[in-house]
Amino acid sequence: MGSKTDIAKGRMKEAAGAITNDEKLKAEGQTDQAVGEAKGVVERATDKVKDMADAASKSVKKTID
Repeated sequence: MGSKTDIAKGRMKEAAGAITNDEKLKAEGQTDQAVGEAKGVVERATDKVKDMADAASKSVKKTID
């Protein structure tokens, strides 16, 4: 699942746990949200590295030409 999906799923689980007084479900929801946040951080870092690699590649190509 994507990061936003995990966050949304976690919010729903946490809310359901709060409504039903189910601490385990509430904790699962919080964990899902944390996983979603972590995935988002990794996705953004990956995008940044790709952008930097593309820029470096263009710079090298420009220097060679």
